[in-house]
Amino acid sequence: MPYKAKRYEELFIDGQISIDDHMESLRNRDILKYHTQFIKSGKMLEIAVYPVWKTSKASVMPKPNRKAQDNLNHANTQKRAIRLLNANFTNEDIWATFTYDDANLPANERQAQRDIQNYIRRLRAYIAKYKLPELKYIYVTEYIVDTRKSGRVHHHIVMNFRDRDIAEMIWDKGGRTHTRRLQPDDYGLEGLARYISKEKNDTPSRKHYKKFVASLNLDKPKMAKRENLIRKRKATAIALDQNGAGKIFEEISQRVLKQGYNFLDMEVKTSPYVSGVYLYVRMRETTKQRKRR
Repeated sequence: MPYKAKRYEELFIDGQISIDDHMESLRNRDILKYHTQFIKSGKMLEIAVYPVWKTSKASVMPKPNRKAQDNLNHANTQKRAIRLLNANFTNEDIWATFTYDDANLPANERQAQRDIQNYIRRLRAYIAKYKLPELKYIYVTEYIVDTRKSGRVHHHIVMNFRDRDIAEMIWDKGGRTHTRRLQPDDYGLEGLARYISKEKNDTPSRKHYKKFVASLNLDKPKMAKRENLIRKRKATAIALDQNGAGKIFEEISQRVLKQGYNFLDMEVKTSPYVSGVYLYVRMRETTKQRKRR
């Protein structure tokens, strides 16, 4: 019976070995075929190519320890943040950082959550009054308790509310307010997503609470999957010689998605748990050029 991991990335995330040491595994007869997954988030496209095996015996991955599981959970949170930001926000939108003055410091992380939720309610009331577009947002609250010094708390929020002065005025807890326009680069808003969803940093004297919240009206990444689009021999050839990967994936995206994409980069991953190779590609939608008269 064919076996494929529901979360195939986990099989290839740890204990990687070099392609040279993995040659026999790449051609393993237990590999039945390869699947190709397309994940489109706004102008960004991810392509994942991964194997399907003939039997579940192909996988002997042990249960991850606590640290490995925490790392995996954080990687998944960052991936979700990257995709949601790229799917919903552009350089016309803003992101803000809000802090507190001493008189308004929240007593705990629950109060900090209520503060940012109340801010969003006041913002929505302003939007309703002036008949502005429905609010979309992602926010991250960081609450740090340090036994050696006073704790600190702040909020990051990305939103489609574009009036920076009003956005700052509605925050009523004092402290520093800082808003700025989003500035996507070749990878869209990935840099910002990684920054606001960076890993918690706990120590014996320092406890770091973090909460990631997205509005329910956000557009979700669009996903599609194809079987045998890239066959076993082709996947192996790409892993062994990556120089031509850009052209290959640009042609595939044009043929399958009917849209031009520029190749950015590719990761080639192997695993000590399963045979085969995992190819992860990032691309950006081609800018349409206006025709000259």
